[in-house]
Amino acid sequence: MLNLIILQAGQNLATGVQAAATPVQPEGIVTGFFDMAMKGGPLMVPIVLLSFLAVFIFFDRYMAIRKAGKMDPRLMDRVREYIMDGKIESAYALCRTENSPTSRMIEKGISRIGRPMADVTTAIENVGNLEVSKLEKGLPALASVAGGAPMLGFIGTVTGMISAFYDMANAGNNINITLLSSGIYQAMVTTVAGLIVGIVAYFAYNILVANVEKVVFNMEAATSDFMDMLNEPAK
Repeated sequence: MLNLIILQAGQNLATGVQAAATPVQPEGIVTGFFDMAMKGGPLMVPIVLLSFLAVFIFFDRYMAIRKAGKMDPRLMDRVREYIMDGKIESAYALCRTENSPTSRMIEKGISRIGRPMADVTTAIENVGNLEVSKLEKGLPALASVAGGAPMLGFIGTVTGMISAFYDMANAGNNINITLLSSGIYQAMVTTVAGLIVGIVAYFAYNILVANVEKVVFNMEAATSDFMDMLNEPAK
């Protein structure tokens, strides 16, 4: 009898070890995640849509800002050489070829050479403001996702708990955990989903803002160099 018990225990142990060693299939993970998300209720739809919107805005703006930050490091030196030699048209053509926010600002400034310095400065600033607005396109929407997704998650928490307590009140003395699981699932899943989307969107927003500030700093530095260049002959 003792040997039979030991043998049965050994078989159970071997079965448990084999089950633990079996790798979890990715399809099972995806299916389980999808099923859990579906239990979050209707509020999961806007949360998922906001996550797609945040991803699209981030990659679109990241590539645009990265492209805007690329500039020939010798651009201002070459512009200086052309202007000092009186080759204004060559400097203008060089900026048009560069095709970056900084070069477009300098291009506008070159086109105003000969006018009062205040006019040149105003023209450059106007172009700069337009370029910054282009770079920041979509950032307010990303900030809204960062703040709105967690709030939708909290709404799901409230509605889920209301549903759970409503089922509890209607159950009377027949309360069980299965009866409450639907409302609790909705409350927890929507909260987690909203927080994840909001946190990711928040970090994405700050990354983009930091990159825009770098581009703006380079634009301001180039503008300062250009204005100093125009003032040099008067010295």
